[in-house]
Amino acid sequence: MKKNILISVYNMEIGGIERSLINMLECFDYGKYNVDLLIFHHVGEFLSLIPKSVNILPQVGEYTVFRKPVTICLKERQYSLALIRVLSKYFAKIKASTRKLEEGSGYIQMQLTQKYSSFLLPKLEKEYDVAISYAWPHDIVAKKVKAKKKIAWVHTDYSKLEIDNELDLKVWKQFDHIAAVSDACSRAFLATYPSLKDKVLVLENITSPTFIKQMAEEEQPLYKERSQTFNLVSVGRLSYVKGFDLAIEALKLLHNQGLSNIRWYIIGYGGYKKELEDLISKHNLNDSFILLGKKTNPYPYIKDCDLYVQPSRYEGKAVTVSEAKILGKPILITNYPTASSQIKNGVEGMICDLTISGLAQGIEQFYYNQELKNLLVNNIKTTDYSNSYELDKLYKIIS
Repeated sequence: MKKNILISVYNMEIGGIERSLINMLECFDYGKYNVDLLIFHHVGEFLSLIPKSVNILPQVGEYTVFRKPVTICLKERQYSLALIRVLSKYFAKIKASTRKLEEGSGYIQMQLTQKYSSFLLPKLEKEYDVAISYAWPHDIVAKKVKAKKKIAWVHTDYSKLEIDNELDLKVWKQFDHIAAVSDACSRAFLATYPSLKDKVLVLENITSPTFIKQMAEEEQPLYKERSQTFNLVSVGRLSYVKGFDLAIEALKLLHNQGLSNIRWYIIGYGGYKKELEDLISKHNLNDSFILLGKKTNPYPYIKDCDLYVQPSRYEGKAVTVSEAKILGKPILITNYPTASSQIKNGVEGMICDLTISGLAQGIEQFYYNQELKNLLVNNIKTTDYSNSYELDKLYKIIS
């Protein structure tokens, strides 16, 4: 008898969590497992990439409210849930102001919205052998799904996440297992929640080299003046966390030093776009620091760049860094707390200081040192980055 698995995610918009989910689903053993995918809101470019063997559950109207504008919720007559959204935003701002949080109230608002909305949402009727909540917050699977075992995923560095930890702990306690995407993520999580030690295991993001290399061969218009420019690529949500403001300042510094033929392309979207656009204009970098927006398939851009850069302030384990390895690219990442779990410094790529000057110096090193690039690329290309065996850890829990 096949085991019945449920996996939940908010939507299939372009993002690291969604990309890692697609890779995992590409590698799943559908001969042994029936997989139902609960997508709260059926939107996003990645919907078309979900393997045919996955059963996508019908959309439930009440579950769509979490990432929609409140005005749309009201038009759809989700009045109670819209009110919860508004009140959650108000109380989250008070909490954030009291704690003087750098990133504001967004994460706490998400927690409060989920907590109180869950009382009004319908339960899923089907009972599963295993239910997996793939994206935080995890209240819905904790409270609305019947399953013999429940697993929640940790994709980020909990030493940096500005949330209500007491509220969070109550939800984590309702899961049988907690899967962290790296050793560093696991350590950071347990430093925050030491009482959950017996529940935590490390289960790395699954990568499918065949899928990634195949996607990278798709024809797309790439860079202008390819032979005259040194092209950097970064992929990520346009947010404070991803450090793209630092990247803009670093590029300005490099241009001031005479390296005016460096172009930096950013693939992603998000609420920080206006701030980045203003900073780009301030430094007259409109032709050099280029926001490409959403790209369902970023792989041709990564494949064709001179250097992949991850300028983040913190990460769990950046999916795109692993994908850049698969595509054989030289890599530079900032020294965020989990960076050493992402690449072997000096072997697979370089880790630079998490500063404007650190980024600029790291890029300059790659710009001038072809021998360094060749060494790192050779090391990467002779390494097998397929890790579908990580799924064996999940299969062991399921059985």
